[in-house]
Parts: sequence; C-alpha cells; structure tokens
Amino acid sequence: MWSPAGQGVACDDMASSVRAVEDLLNYRFKDKKLLEAALTHPSYADAESYQRLAFLGDAVLRFAISDDVFLDYPHHQPGQLSDRRDDICSTVKLARVAVHHDLYRFVRRKSVQLDETVKAFVEPNGGSGKAPKVLADIVESVAGAVYVFSKLLEPIVTLDALQNAAKPNDRVHDAGNGGEGETMGMDGKKQNRGEGVKLLFFILTPLLSPIHHHLHQPTKALPRIIAPLSPSLSSPSSPAILLTFPI
Repeated sequence: MWSPAGQGVACDDMASSVRAVEDLLNYRFKDKKLLEAALTHPSYADAESYQRLAFLGDAVLRFAISDDVFLDYPHHQPGQLSDRRDDICSTVKLARVAVHHDLYRFVRRKSVQLDETVKAFVEPNGGSGKAPKVLADIVESVAGAVYVFSKLLEPIVTLDALQNAAKPNDRVHDAGNGGEGETMGMDGKKQNRGEGVKLLFFILTPLLSPIHHHLHQPTKALPRIIAPLSPSLSSPSSPAILLTFPI
C-alpha cells in the first residue's frame, strides 16, 4: 500500500491509478483529468487537488444517504434519520471504505507525515487512532467527480423554461393527478423524480458497499442496466457494468 516516503504516486502512474478506480466503480470517465484531480492531495502542488471535489462529494453523499435512510426507515423520526445518516457518512466510516478498497495507494501526494499517519491507522496493531481525514476525503472526492461527470449537476428546471412558459399558471412540475409528477432536464426531456439519486447510488454502490449494504436498487429508473445484475448490487460476483456518459 505504501509508496516510498514523500514521493507518493508519480505523474506517469496516474493513468493506471485512474483505470484502477474506474474498474472499482465499473464506470468510465471520458475526462480522465477529473478523476486525476479527485486522486491528488493538496501536498502535491503541481496539479489541482481534490479539495473542491471533496467539498461537493461530502454534500452528494449526505444527500444520497439521506434519501436512502428516509426510504429504509419509514417510521423513524428526523433525529433518528439524521443519526443514521451521520453515522454512515462519518469520517471513520468513509476512511474504512478507503482502506477496504486500498484507495490511498492511488493518491498523488508529497508528504512523509501523511503516509505515516495513514499507515498508523491502517496497520492491524495500530489502527486504533483517529481516522485520517485524507481517507474520507478520497471517497468524497471520487463521489464528487462521479456527480460532476454524470451530469447530475444539471438543474431540474431551467430559467428559460420558466420564462418561456405559455401561460402564467403552467407548471413544469405537475403532480396534481395522483402521479409522481414530472421534471424537465436541460435537454427538455422528462425525468422521473429521484432518478438522479438512483443513478448516483448505482454508480457508487461498489464504493460504498462496505459501510452501507442496503442500497435501494434503481430498478425503475434503469431496468435494462439492472436486469443482468444479481439481487444484491454489492455482491462481488455481480458482472461489470460500464457506464459511459458523453460530455
């Protein structure tokens, strides 16, 4: 797991690191630079770091987990739901995800102290210390990169769509007839409510399965993609499904 002290992952190794993380996610990035940034620690000053993506990924994971625990525990009160979400999204849980997948070895960095801190947490006889934030940051930054590249950043309703409404009373979102309602994406196509969250969970399931085994299967949103999979999305025997989003 450990690179030579202070060297981290060399620039010419990033291509293999990106491929390894893509294989873990069963997901292909057309813009590899985005995932490279997600795997670059601030100590590596020669390239953009993961800090902005980790900031976004933190919010993405909290939202996605909030959606999932809301559905999983219909009788829980808000405080109980918050406790479950916060436990799953805690630094120590996300750090364990990074350790489980051995993600730190893919991180481009230049810090001897960082290596030693992570090593002390990971080693079987010394893993009782505080979880290093860098490990949680890696998981969050990868989630942020997936979120950005899969176009889930697109607004549900555009300003133009609202301004060009034919009548003042027209509604872009209409659930008045007992249905689930409709939302419009930037391309003008109808989208099912919750489809973006389901897609996000589908992509991130291989990453998050060590800490959250009861992810909701997005069977309604992605029937043709889900069909070949075994009942458990987190099963290691599930066949690889490669999702490539055009940019």
